[in-house]
Amino acid sequence: MRRSVAAIAVVGALTLGTVACSGGSGSSKSGSGTSTPTVRLMVGGIDKQIYLPYKLADQLGFYKKYGVNVVLSTESNGGTGAEDAMASGQVDMAGAWYNHTIDFQVKGKAVEDVVQLSGAPGEREMCGTNSGVHSAADFAGKTLGVTDLGSGTDSLTKFLAAQKGLKSADFHRLAVGAGSIAIAAVKSGSAACVMTTQPTVTAMQKLGIAYSAIDLATTSGATTALGGAWPAAGVIALTSWVNSHRDATQRVVDALVATMHWINTHTATDIANALPPAYVQNSVISKADYISALSQDKGQFLPDGIMPAGGPKTVLAMEELIGSATSSVDLSTTFTNDFAIQANKVGGFSTTTTPAGAQG
Repeated sequence: MRRSVAAIAVVGALTLGTVACSGGSGSSKSGSGTSTPTVRLMVGGIDKQIYLPYKLADQLGFYKKYGVNVVLSTESNGGTGAEDAMASGQVDMAGAWYNHTIDFQVKGKAVEDVVQLSGAPGEREMCGTNSGVHSAADFAGKTLGVTDLGSGTDSLTKFLAAQKGLKSADFHRLAVGAGSIAIAAVKSGSAACVMTTQPTVTAMQKLGIAYSAIDLATTSGATTALGGAWPAAGVIALTSWVNSHRDATQRVVDALVATMHWINTHTATDIANALPPAYVQNSVISKADYISALSQDKGQFLPDGIMPAGGPKTVLAMEELIGSATSSVDLSTTFTNDFAIQANKVGGFSTTTTPAGAQG
């Protein structure tokens, strides 16, 4: 997401596990295979459930296994978004949504997705118990919470409304971030609904203040609501950086593809047990709540890191409908499956995702 809070999205304070910041360390080296390259990767909210693979790969020792030193950091509320930090060279890669590659191309900057981790946004439209909202057709005249204006949730909200014939002027969008601020917005009635992720979803349900009106959290839910698989979380980087650091890029993708297969073959409990305790519980969300939420929405994660067929076109259709892009966008330059295909071969994994057209 463009602007995600750094703390776990729940009510109350939570002390995060130590996450290395990008700092001023050097960029990775395009490897000769004899040295360990260092890659700085900022995630759009590293402890959000939709972004768990990046930290999980570290916890499982996969970055080390595949010979890359990944320095993880997370964007902070009100700070520079992960994708913007990547584009400006503050970090090498961003753990962010695929749609940003299209946004950057519209602005004249070449950015590509090198591994796709999810086939759905992982979001739910959580609506107050008295809101009367049950579909996007009910958005008219309502105030709808989004992470930030211009964020991925903002685009999705406008897209869902446009599908029902509503224009942006027909409703109001309010930046509410996530976690305690988003919960307070619904609880106070300042927002009829908010688009948010786990574990905020479970926190709202536990408090009895909201229900899930629209499911964008799983690949099947996204297909129903958005017209097809909607690739969200992935790893994006400047094409120029990828081309000059192909060895480092491959190693990062190797580690993350191995992580996706691990997720696919393990339970939500296994995953929660592998993550730092601070990522999965606090005074409001118990570990059991986290596991329940992950069990519900685990279907968003792709098992092999491959961009699903039709996914880029579905995202572009959204960008076109809300006026953020046109059909002149060259989707073939916004992603590549080459690294993920090679990673599956290196790991001896079978692929199950039908890939979008192979790109260089």
